[in-house]
Amino acid sequence: MSDTTYTPPKVWTWDQASGGKFASINRPIAGATHDKELPVGDHPFQLYSLATPNGVKATVMLEELLELGVKDAEYDAWLINIGDGDQFGSGFVEINPNSKIPALHDRSGEAPVRVFESASILMHLAEKFGHFLPKDGPARTEVMNWVFWQMGSAPYLGGGFGHFYAYAPEKFEYPINRFTMEAKRQLDVLNRELAGKTYLGGEEYSIADIAIWPWYGQLVLGRLYDAAEFLDVESYEHVMRWAKAIDARPAVQRGRMVNRSFGELSSQLRERHSAEDFATRTQDKLESEAAE
Repeated sequence: MSDTTYTPPKVWTWDQASGGKFASINRPIAGATHDKELPVGDHPFQLYSLATPNGVKATVMLEELLELGVKDAEYDAWLINIGDGDQFGSGFVEINPNSKIPALHDRSGEAPVRVFESASILMHLAEKFGHFLPKDGPARTEVMNWVFWQMGSAPYLGGGFGHFYAYAPEKFEYPINRFTMEAKRQLDVLNRELAGKTYLGGEEYSIADIAIWPWYGQLVLGRLYDAAEFLDVESYEHVMRWAKAIDARPAVQRGRMVNRSFGELSSQLRERHSAEDFATRTQDKLESEAAE
């Protein structure tokens, strides 16, 4: 661990890459860096994403709707490789000026609608199809409480704990301790809440669970930052019960595969254009076919 103390300059300037593993995609300006049109498929919804926790929210939601028999929720999912800077292409920036995945183009109405920010995508789809979000009253408010909790809390888990524990080019005690404390506090919030109910919104599965599970559920299941033992996740028994129950849902299992470009090849469905793709177009099958 370095003992160097950094003295901030009077005026900060961007003169070198920073951000460790993600240094190539971090910059202090917005906007497109190159011209690149986005591909468009045949379905009403065009999703441009990557299977990070935020991306998984959108694909799980769409797969859950299809699981219910909502045929109008059919979608094409296109891989956005953030390591290659796809999110800075002109077509993507037109849909999401913030250059973050996921981004959704809803072409189901008279005029196309762009939807960006993962929670906005969840709410848009829930309201459009009438599922996973109570229509009104205290039940709706409770679900939205937890959706907004996730949007405010997860940056401390990802950009805070995950970055300094797993990705930063140097390990410093102070930020790791600071964000570990916050990550564990958040897990304790969830654990106390789930001690008395099945799902975060109550007894019904909702967009609150779909928003929170890709981050905190996958964290306790050992899929984020290789930090399960470090965080003593087994001690959060109610979060663990909830995480395992959601992990067993078929739509969640499919949603995790979509736009995935890492992990076991059989778990990667880099593009999704139909339900049949889960059986025929996973990366192991595509590479096997190419080798024949």
